Amino acid sequence: MNDAPDYGETWVYESIVGALPGVKIGEAGAIALQIAVFETAVLFFAWVYDLWTAAIAGTAAIVVAAVGSVVMLRMGEQTRAVAVPTPYRRLLFGSSIEVVLGVLAFVALVTYLFVFDPQRAETPLLTILFGPEQPIVVVYLMLLILWDLCYRIGTSWWAAVVGLWGAVRYRFDEPTARTIRRVNLLNVGFGVAQILLVPFILDQPVLLVAVGGHVVAVTVVSVTAAALVRT
Repeated sequence: MNDAPDYGETWVYESIVGALPGVKIGEAGAIALQIAVFETAVLFFAWVYDLWTAAIAGTAAIVVAAVGSVVMLRMGEQTRAVAVPTPYRRLLFGSSIEVVLGVLAFVALVTYLFVFDPQRAETPLLTILFGPEQPIVVVYLMLLILWDLCYRIGTSWWAAVVGLWGAVRYRFDEPTARTIRRVNLLNVGFGVAQILLVPFILDQPVLLVAVGGHVVAVTVVSVTAAALVRT
C-alpha cells in the first residue's frame, strides 16, 4: 500500500499539511509547530496585556487541540492501513463533513460568547477573561484557537457516527476489526482529553452542558461502535 494517501482519503487537516509546497515537516513537526505558534502567541499577548488567567485557559485549549491532532492522524493512518470497504473510507474522509460540523460548533460558540452570554450574564465570560475592553488582537487569537478546537471536535463527532454506521453495516476480517475497535477507542481518548476544559467553564452552565454532553455522547457512540464491530 502506498504510504502517501490520495487526497480525498484524508482529513482536511492532513490534506493541508501534506499539500504545502516545499514543506515536509512530518506529523510530529506539524503538531509541534501548531503548539509552538499558538502557545508563543498566547504567552506573548498575556505578557503585553497582563492576561495570565486567560493564558492558562488558552494553553488548555491548545493542549486539547494538539491531542485532537494526534488522534486525527492516528485514526486516519490506522483506518487507511486496513481493508475497510471503500464506501466506509470515502464517507469518513471524502465527504469533509467534519468541516461542516466544526463550522456549526464554532458558529454556536461565537453566538454564545458575543450574543447569548452578554445578554444574560452580569459579567460575560469575555469580560472575565480579557477585561471590559478586550484587545482586538487577543480576541482574534482566541477565535483562531477556538476554531482549531471546534474543527477537531467536529471530526470527533463524525468519526463516532461513521464508526457506529460501519460497525452496523459491515463485517470485517479479524485484523481489520481490531484496528477499527482501536480507532473508535482513540476517539474516546480525545473526548476524555476535553475534560481539561471543564475547570474554565464551571460557572458557564451552557458551555458546561455542551462540553459534557459532547464528551458523553462521543464516548457512548464510540464505545458502542467498538463493541458492535463484527468479524
